[in-house]
Amino acid sequence: MALIKIKTMLILLPCLVLSIQGLAQIQEKDDVQRKISLPDIPGFQTLKGDFHMHTVFSDGHVWPSFRVNEALRDGLDVISLTEHIDYEGFPDELKRDYNKSYQIATGAAKGKGLLVIKGVEISPRVPPYHNNALFVKDANILPIDYMKSGKKKFVMKDSMTHAQLIAPFLEAKKQDAFVFYNHPGYSWWDKKDTAIFTSFHKELLEKKILAGVEVANSGIYNIIAHRLAMKYNLTMFCSTDEHYDMYPRYAKTHRPMTLVFAKDKTEEAIKEAMIARRTAVYFDDFLIARQAEAEAFFKAAVKVTTEKKTRNGEPIFEINMFNDSDIPFKIQASADYNIEKFPMGQATLVPHDTTKMILKAIWEYPKQLVLKLKVQNILITPDETLGTQFVFITEEKKKK
Repeated sequence: MALIKIKTMLILLPCLVLSIQGLAQIQEKDDVQRKISLPDIPGFQTLKGDFHMHTVFSDGHVWPSFRVNEALRDGLDVISLTEHIDYEGFPDELKRDYNKSYQIATGAAKGKGLLVIKGVEISPRVPPYHNNALFVKDANILPIDYMKSGKKKFVMKDSMTHAQLIAPFLEAKKQDAFVFYNHPGYSWWDKKDTAIFTSFHKELLEKKILAGVEVANSGIYNIIAHRLAMKYNLTMFCSTDEHYDMYPRYAKTHRPMTLVFAKDKTEEAIKEAMIARRTAVYFDDFLIARQAEAEAFFKAAVKVTTEKKTRNGEPIFEINMFNDSDIPFKIQASADYNIEKFPMGQATLVPHDTTKMILKAIWEYPKQLVLKLKVQNILITPDETLGTQFVFITEEKKKK
C-alpha cells in the first residue's frame, strides 16, 4: 500500500510542480494585461467563458484548481472542465470519476465570483466525432459501450453499433444538457467519411440534441465550423481546449473565449443565452457574432460624438470616436463628405482612447449627418464584416 502511494505521488508530482509554477506566473507576470475589459450590451451582461478544457481526470496535465486559478487570473466569469468520458490518463493513480474535476473546481471557485458548469466531452473517433455536453447532472452514467479500453490508450471496439454511439447523446438529452460539436475538420481519424456534418450530426440536430459548434479552437479560426453555424443556425463557441498550462500559449495576448450575453450571471441565464444563440467568438483581435449581438456590442464599446466647427473660415464636422474596450477595432468610415487624413476612411480605434476624424468640403450643413462604418475585425458571416451607422441630427431646434 505504501509503495502504491509513493508511485502515485511520483507520477502526479509533475502536475503539482506545474501548478506551483503556474501560480507563480499568475502572481508575478505583469507584461500582459490578463483581464479583458469588454462592455455589456443593452439588456444583457457580457460574460467571458471557456467551455472546453481538460485536467488530469482525462487527458490533461494540470489539477482542476489550477484551471480555476487561470480563469480568475484572466478575468473569466464562467468555465467548464470537459473531461473525455472515454479516456483515463492516470488510471492507476486516479479513480475513474468524471464528476470529480467539477467537484474540485467548484470548491476552489467558491466565493470568488467564478461559475463552474458541469460538462463532459464525448469523443468517439468516428461520426459524430467529438462533442461537448454542458449542464450534465451526472457525468459518470453517460454510457461508452463503443469503447474497448480508455486506460492510457484510446481503443474503440472493432465493430460498433449506431445504438452504442448515440447512447451517450441520448443520456445527455435526458439530463437536459447543451451539446456542441468540437473542432470540425477534415483531419479526423475516420478517412472513409469526409462529410464534416454527417448524417449522424443531422440526426442529432433533428432530435434537438446538437445545438452548437466550436468556431474557434485554441485561438485558431475554423471557417468550416463558421459556415456550419450559419447553415444550421447553431450557437457559436470559442474555446482553448487546453490540456497543459495555457500561459505560455497566450503569454502575449488574451486567451480565446466565448462571450455569452446573459440576462444575469447565473447558470440558468447562461444556458438560456446559449439556447437563444446569444454568444460571440473572441480570439486575438477578432470578434465573431450574429448581426444583432455584433452591432449591439460595437455600439456599446464605441461612443461617437460630432460637433460643427469652423476652421480658418472653413465649415467642418469634427467626429470623436472613443473606444471604451480592450479591442482595437479596425474600421473603414464613409460619409457624404471627404474624410481628412485617413485614406479610404480606414483607422484603428485604439482601446480606451479617442480617434478624431474631420469631415470637410461642407458648403452647407445638412439637417442630419450619417456616418457609415465597416468594422473589419468583427465578422457576422464567414464572408461579411459588420456594417453599422451613426445618425446625427445637426439642425438646431428652433426655440418656441
